[in-house]
Amino acid sequence: MKTFTLGDSKEQVEKMLPEKQIKVVQLGQMKVCVVRISDKFYVFETNCPHRMANLSQGWVNKQSEVICPLHEYRFDLSTGQVRSGDCGDLKVFKADITEKGLKISLP
Repeated sequence: MKTFTLGDSKEQVEKMLPEKQIKVVQLGQMKVCVVRISDKFYVFETNCPHRMANLSQGWVNKQSEVICPLHEYRFDLSTGQVRSGDCGDLKVFKADITEKGLKISLP
């Protein structure tokens, strides 16, 4: 497991990640999507497990789900569980906000 830190402070991370706007971030050899909903941060794989559509072009709904832009499959941002659609679950990664930035743990 590798841990990466995004930003230098909580305030900086909040400015980098406007509410419900999905951003792609390169962490080591891996690209991930990061989104903030209120004071919670979610990190997940960049491509939909169904047809590999780029999830950074999707959107987040009021139920804290990311919606795939291709077939509108929905995935729970906390667990990665598919909520709508016929495919596997989304890979999600642990993210913890601290006063020193957003700590993200990747396999």
